Formats: sequence, C-alpha cells, structure tokens
Amino acid sequence: MSLMVCANLIMLVLGLAWVASNSSPYFCALALVFTAGAACGLLAMLGGTFFSLILFLMYVGGMLVVFGYSAALAADPFPETLGSFYVLSSMIFFIFLASLIIFAAWKVSGGFLFLLTGDLSFSTTQNDTSGVSLMYFYGGAVLVLAGAVLLLGLIVVLLVTRGLSDAALRLG
Repeated sequence: MSLMVCANLIMLVLGLAWVASNSSPYFCALALVFTAGAACGLLAMLGGTFFSLILFLMYVGGMLVVFGYSAALAADPFPETLGSFYVLSSMIFFIFLASLIIFAAWKVSGGFLFLLTGDLSFSTTQNDTSGVSLMYFYGGAVLVLAGAVLLLGLIVVLLVTRGLSDAALRLG
C-alpha cells in the first residue's frame, strides 16, 4: 500500500511538472488528464473511492471545456512536444525544484513517510460510505448544478468554435 501511494505521488509530481512546462494546449490537456488520474488514484487508495470517481469525472469534464477554448483560440501548426529542448529543460527544472522542496521538508520534519501509510488496522467498514450519503443529502443539488454548468460551458465552446469557421462573428 505504501509503495502504491509513493508511486502515485511520483506520478502526480511528474504530471504537474509536465503541465507546468508544456505550452501547447493539446499536450497540456493530456498532461492534465494524467495528473487528474494520478491524484484521484491517490485519493482512492487513501479510502475515498467514490469521491475520487466523481471528482475525476467532473475534472475531466471541466478540462474538456478548457481544452475546447484553448484549442479553438490557439491555432498552433507546430506544437511543442515533450521532446523539445525548452519543454524538457523546464520539466527537469521543475522536477529538481520539487525534489529540493521535498528534501528540505524531509530534513525539517525529521522524516514524514509514516504519514503516507495511513491506518494499518483492519476494519469492516469502508471510509467513504458515510461521506457518500452526506454528499447526496447535502450536495446532490450542487452536483446536478455542476453538471449543468459543465454542459452549458461545452455548448458555449461549441458555439464559439463554430462561429470561427464563418470568418466573422455575426451578431444579428
């Protein structure tokens, strides 16, 4: 369990460095999906399985809207990939910076790997079953509203990108 949590944390840091170093909207959307998968996998391993699934679906839906806007407004014929010098050097710099911060936190706290393992006792109940009922009871309307806002944003993106093919935006 501890090894899988550490692997997901490493994937999360690599994905965040990939997002921060890439300037192309096409590859940045792929990096965001990778990072969201690593973060929600980490959340699922720590006990919030249903919440991580809902969060992943809402996050990927929101990224679809952002990707639609950025792909429509940034028509880049030659996007920079992960193999280009600028992107690769900035990603190496961000990973080095994250490693430096982790090393400094390790030295200050005297070792914090015991926080990654969680509770090692055996339990008959799952951690997030009571949280699911509370989320539906108090936050069900907010969940439906968030889905409606994502759908509205997707429709707006589709209308904006369709208007760009007419060579002029007609208001009347």
